[in-house]
Amino acid sequence: MRSARIALCALLITGAAGLAPTTASSASSAPSATPNAFALSSSAFADGGVIPKVHECTSGGGNDPAKRNESPPLTWSGAPAAAKSYAIVMRDLDNANLIHWVIYDIPVSTTSLPQNVEHKYQPSVPAGSRQVYYRGSASLYGYQGPCSPSTVNTYEFVVYALNQASLTNLNSNSSTRTAARAITAATIGSARITGES
Repeated sequence: MRSARIALCALLITGAAGLAPTTASSASSAPSATPNAFALSSSAFADGGVIPKVHECTSGGGNDPAKRNESPPLTWSGAPAAAKSYAIVMRDLDNANLIHWVIYDIPVSTTSLPQNVEHKYQPSVPAGSRQVYYRGSASLYGYQGPCSPSTVNTYEFVVYALNQASLTNLNSNSSTRTAARAITAATIGSARITGES
């Protein structure tokens, strides 16, 4: 009788010990409430990859028909919930951070840009957005592609989530640097990718 009671106690202790890890494991396998991180990508090239020629400038000399100065398609996700608009700035990191493209007042409902955004102050897509005039190897509104024929440079694309629906202090005469400062001042989050050309 006594040995039966000892065996029963041992069985209960073993069973209780076996339950503890299962309970802890269940708690730790609960889904995480962490939101997705703000991220930017392009279907034209991988982060750190080679930017296709179609996105290179046409003002750098030569007559390569593959070069068309078309902006790359860009897509972003996981932006801060408080975002009211977006802006994108492209820089040549190997040429004193020269700004090649600024597009801003991108509606908060927009999460991508198509390839070849029009070279206009107010492109039709995305509706409501505005672009800064580029003064350099070319003179145009909007995107100026990679222009480094004798070197391979790193170009950075950054999407900024802004706390304003419109940067009303900017206009069609604003410089790329002025626009970049206004964007930085209104930023509540950003995501980036780079490409080589």
